[in-house]
Amino acid sequence: MSDPRPEPRADARAVLEAPDVHRALTRIAHEILERTKGGDGVVLLGIPTRGATLARRLGDRIEQFEGVKIPVGSVDVTMYRDDLRLRPARPLGRTELPPDGVDGKIVVLVDDVLYSGRTVRAALDALNDLGRPTAVQLATLVDRGHRELPIRADYVGKNLPTAKSEKVRVYLQETDGRDAVLLMKGLPAKEEPR
Repeated sequence: MSDPRPEPRADARAVLEAPDVHRALTRIAHEILERTKGGDGVVLLGIPTRGATLARRLGDRIEQFEGVKIPVGSVDVTMYRDDLRLRPARPLGRTELPPDGVDGKIVVLVDDVLYSGRTVRAALDALNDLGRPTAVQLATLVDRGHRELPIRADYVGKNLPTAKSEKVRVYLQETDGRDAVLLMKGLPAKEEPR
């Protein structure tokens, strides 16, 4: 396991458990197939860490449903973030493009939680350096609102209205040993997320 989340605090409340996460990803996979007319020309690019895991899961589901293997990769946004000077140094993630790249493809960016929109903006900037897709769409497991930029997900597992002081944590089997989405009251300053 890499990049595991700390154990949830006592005030954490589960808003999605493993079966809910499974159903949400199944629905998103079907919606991608429907909207892209069978997934032809689609590339799934996850935003590390958990977005990359979710992209692989979506690719597996699409292959199960349609018998089509969708290229899956990841796009690291670290150097494209607008808060680099405000936060401590962080390790670079991996950008892995499918062999055919993204030129002329429908790229579906995949992330775990959509909040301010700044991570997605960074992903769009990174994608601009990687090629020229025909279209870019966004899939997210949780949309918690509070957008600071005009960005909206095309595919959402769960809309979860939150207070700004609340935190949403996604746990995935591959990195954390279980599937769940937890909602917590504000975290202490040293635990503030990226």
